[in-house]
Amino acid sequence: MRIAVFTGASSGMGREFVRRITGEEKFDEVWLIARRRERLEEIAAGVSAKTRILPLDLSDRAAIESYRQMLAKENPEIAVLVNAAGFGLFGTFEKMDLDAQLGIIELNDKALVGMTYASLPYMKAGSRIYQLGSLSSFQPVPYINVYGASKAFVLSFSRALNCELKHDGRGIRVMAVCPGWVKTEFFDHAVHDDTIKYYNRFYTPEQVVERALKDMKRGRDVSVCGVSVRSQVRLTKLLPHKTVMSIWCRQQKK
Repeated sequence: MRIAVFTGASSGMGREFVRRITGEEKFDEVWLIARRRERLEEIAAGVSAKTRILPLDLSDRAAIESYRQMLAKENPEIAVLVNAAGFGLFGTFEKMDLDAQLGIIELNDKALVGMTYASLPYMKAGSRIYQLGSLSSFQPVPYINVYGASKAFVLSFSRALNCELKHDGRGIRVMAVCPGWVKTEFFDHAVHDDTIKYYNRFYTPEQVVERALKDMKRGRDVSVCGVSVRSQVRLTKLLPHKTVMSIWCRQQKK
């Protein structure tokens, strides 16, 4: 059984990955993972392949174990894994709830690692893993502190794992998808005040996923959508991080 697995499938980037990938490829089953069953059912209605709805909270490690048990029972071939589950919070570190900030790490990092680890034994040559990072992956970001750090982990982990898999000859690809601002429900959860004031440009999920699919075919291990965002990434590599943070803080009127 050849399957595709999508986390964070109920909205935003995850939803767009489902739409594009299932619209272009044939699968025996598509596994949709997110917390909200009703939203997953809406997504499933638009997928031509047979779907398996898995309303799991991946910040709970028991959910990863449940996923592992399903894999062991079904023994599928995972052709595509998209790890798009995640969230962030904008604000001053000391003023935000600690449990919520630890939850960012649980979902953005620990769940992503757990899903990847559980899935790899069921992947073959040509299988692909898309890991959702961020422009924040490339620089420290005051006032988006823990979220930015969590996405830096995603970038480092994904690139290193792609290198490991390349050297073991299995033909499995891993790519970090690192967009700038994308207009999704992410902001409904992340924004609680006016701590972040400056947003230079928004992209759409369609633009980001389109670029990601092309970059995967090109053999890249990182996908960055937009000329302006790629220019910013280059600057973060050339300038000291102290300078980059200073520019960011001035933009946010700090």
